[in-house]
Amino acid sequence: MSKAQKKHEDGFEQLEGALTSGEQFIEKNQKMIVNVVLVLIVIVAGYFGYNRFISEPHAQEAANQIFGAQNYFEKDSFNLALNGDGNILGFVEIADKYSSTPTGNLAKYYAGLSYLYTGDYQNAIKYLEKFSSDDLLLSNLAKANIGDAYMQLGEYKKAADYYKKAAASKQNDFSTPIFLMKNALALEKDNNYSEALKIYQQIEKEYPASPESRDIEKYIERAQLKLKN
Repeated sequence: MSKAQKKHEDGFEQLEGALTSGEQFIEKNQKMIVNVVLVLIVIVAGYFGYNRFISEPHAQEAANQIFGAQNYFEKDSFNLALNGDGNILGFVEIADKYSSTPTGNLAKYYAGLSYLYTGDYQNAIKYLEKFSSDDLLLSNLAKANIGDAYMQLGEYKKAADYYKKAAASKQNDFSTPIFLMKNALALEKDNNYSEALKIYQQIEKEYPASPESRDIEKYIERAQLKLKN
């Protein structure tokens, strides 16, 4: 027998031995392997089943429930929008009952605004902080509304921080100068005139066409005078 033939036969024997070992492993652990496969099937089926038969209907139910509360909100009936009228659910219950759905998330935003408009600033902050959105403009509006609540509570530094966050992302010629102006006014209330002055100058320089820029010189002068005193 040549060396090449012997090498070939040895390699074949090694392969055959490896296959035999693999077969033996499968035979010894067949029950475990079957169980693992079954668990994977159950997980995958459970995921799709949950989405189709529980998650999606739950989300649709939430979407149907919110219309009545939105109608009250648009009519400025904020207490009814928050708590419902016995026939329709209010934003508070929708936010709690459907918290995992997009509608439940939106209800948190509406609840925060409703509390803000009724003067319950702590609850406004609570619900607006729970709200999250991939829409940066809407997310920034929520931050600015939290700033408004802190302003009403006299917590000007916290208000300024939230206005600053709102102005920092999704910059545009419409909302950004509004948030910057709110930020600067909150800083003035907090006696931080140097930072307020910088923001007034930023509005003048970067947003000259905005409504906030029309009287910006008087705000700049006021901040400068405060710094001299």
